[in-house]
Amino acid sequence: MNPVSGMRIPIEDLFSSKGRVRILRELAMSGELNISELCRRAGLNHSSTKAHLEVLLQSGLIEEKTFGRIKIYRYRVEDLRARSLRNLFDLWSS
Repeated sequence: MNPVSGMRIPIEDLFSSKGRVRILRELAMSGELNISELCRRAGLNHSSTKAHLEVLLQSGLIEEKTFGRIKIYRYRVEDLRARSLRNLFDLWSS
């Protein structure tokens, strides 16, 4: 796990970006994705996606797994905040 994972980031900062919310929603619905697929689904370029992922990693809502040169980003459903957000995304898209 990232040493700064779980750091308390104010909810206003977390949701201050539409791109960050799109990435969170995609990961919440899919479980885990690589950065290329996240870029495609969220409609963002690689550099902005990477910057948003850094904030999300610091929040502890996602984690990064590395397989050689490939990085996979996983939504941490074991985190109560992450489960609550996924429920919100489910309700909002119904």
